[in-house]
Amino acid sequence: MKSALSTRGLLIAGLLSITATGALAQWKPTKPITLIVPWAPGGSTDQVSRVTAAELEKFLGQKIVIMNQPGASGSVGTKNAMEAPRDGYTWTAGGAKDLGTYKVLGMLDTSARDWNLYLNVAHIAVVGVNADTPYKTMPELLAAMKEKPGAISVATAGVNSSGHSAIESIARAAGVTYKHVTYDGGAPAAVAAASGETQVTTQLAAEQTDMIRAKKIRPLAVVGDKSIEIEGYGTIPPLSQFIPGYKDPINYFGIFVPKGAPPEVAQTLDKIWATEMVKNEALKKYAQARGAMFAPMAGEDAQKAVFPAIQSYAWTQQAAGKAKVSPDTIGIPKP
Repeated sequence: MKSALSTRGLLIAGLLSITATGALAQWKPTKPITLIVPWAPGGSTDQVSRVTAAELEKFLGQKIVIMNQPGASGSVGTKNAMEAPRDGYTWTAGGAKDLGTYKVLGMLDTSARDWNLYLNVAHIAVVGVNADTPYKTMPELLAAMKEKPGAISVATAGVNSSGHSAIESIARAAGVTYKHVTYDGGAPAAVAAASGETQVTTQLAAEQTDMIRAKKIRPLAVVGDKSIEIEGYGTIPPLSQFIPGYKDPINYFGIFVPKGAPPEVAQTLDKIWATEMVKNEALKKYAQARGAMFAPMAGEDAQKAVFPAIQSYAWTQQAAGKAKVSPDTIGIPKP
């Protein structure tokens, strides 16, 4: 009897200990959550945020309302999320690389460490050209950019966007210049290239996929050192095949909750990510269909994963003379 009582006592003590640490804390939102997508509808952030929100609703038991607030390379919507009450009911989304470099570019006084990161996928940038252009291969495009400095038009979602990061990296690696044409999101930038409004886009595969399948955009290279497969098209070769030694850090996307919200919000989302999102079939299907990488992460793992892309882009902008704040003064050492 004594042994049974002791065992029971230890069990109760253990459960109380777990509850005290917050491992069993459960946030039950009592009203809809606002998820600010700081880019235009249809782009990569919008697409994956809607998939993720629909899955999260199943676990939280509340509606997540998507609000598109594009402008100033994502900084308008992000700022609105920063300035909202820290009650856990206003989130934002996007590329963690953007979040980590707003301060470098003088756009927002924030960093990735100011947020709880809930990553869902890694999006991959692709060099795509209008199907009617004469450029059939990446070497042909690079040769034209060298022959006509600043003449080849490239559509991106603006400074600090993934597309801009990609073309800036290519320009430095290949020693070329280009004509930058900006839009309020990756989807409009991809449409611009598909329609012939611009000759090139370096936005994400997810934003170009439909137009690649429709043969409106011809993909020439993945901005990185690994090829990708797009359903209904095939393999897109890596840029490293044409620029030896070329690498580009992985650009992770996700949902961001400002720190300062009640601790049970982060505890609940941490648990959902660790037990549910890591095996979520809807996100896996989305990634497979859109040339993305399934990559759910949260907490310190997420912070470590996103830093290389933040560091690379911050110093690319510094080298290009576009940084307003030197990265090394805000905790981003030179790679």
